[in-house]
Amino acid sequence: MDINTLAVGLGTIIGLVMGLTGAGGGVLAIPLLVFGLHLPVQQAAPVGLVAVGMAAAMGAIFGLRQRIVRYRAAALMGGAGMLMAPLGVFLAQQLPNRPLLAAFALVLTYTAWRMLRRPALAAPHPATIPCHVDDADQRLTWTRPCARALTGTGLVSGVLSGLLGVGGGFVIIPALTRYTNLDIRSVQATSLAVIALVSVSGVSAAALNGAVPWDMALPFAGGAMLGLLIGRLVASKLHPTHLQQAFAWFSLAIALLMLARAFGLTVN
Repeated sequence: MDINTLAVGLGTIIGLVMGLTGAGGGVLAIPLLVFGLHLPVQQAAPVGLVAVGMAAAMGAIFGLRQRIVRYRAAALMGGAGMLMAPLGVFLAQQLPNRPLLAAFALVLTYTAWRMLRRPALAAPHPATIPCHVDDADQRLTWTRPCARALTGTGLVSGVLSGLLGVGGGFVIIPALTRYTNLDIRSVQATSLAVIALVSVSGVSAAALNGAVPWDMALPFAGGAMLGLLIGRLVASKLHPTHLQQAFAWFSLAIALLMLARAFGLTVN
């Protein structure tokens, strides 16, 4: 198969996951690029970030039109993430491939564990939520604990975005679910807005270092944007719990393959 056609196809899978879940595309982008296009993590990370960022930006625009993006929360988390993404890019270029594979496999395992465990978790008590939506004007009520929680989330997602080429949705969505009482559609749309902002910083830093192979990044990104459109069309027809569990088990299988490669075992 032609390499560009394969890149478009793999990118479509990433966009489809993002359209269905509002996250998850980034954590699958790197395994698909490593195993599908045989890229080292140092090249796969910026390629994945280009695709995830462009698809997230498109999804965020849809969310803004529907007025479900919490733009102040997105700006705070995205701004913090943009500050830290270049640090992650720098670290990724200094570290060898195998430790990065192992680190990514652990992140993927943690993400899958959280998704499998989430249905059993009780909803947080309203008194423990630092970011409340005001009943009168439907705006988030800002407090110091709320600002600290969202800023910390942005900082973590920024480092991981630059280091591993993930958008950070697997960090952002659980954080928004835990720290706010936003509905799931608003959480997903706000997450996409944050991912888009953080990706701008990470991609810019990688491009300045000459670490972005654009000949692969652009077809992959085009496929991701196509997949996101498809995902938005079919999301309402699928049961979210079943989709979440299927994605989690698939992520665990990918994590095992990446761990095998990290420890020097041949995985074709």
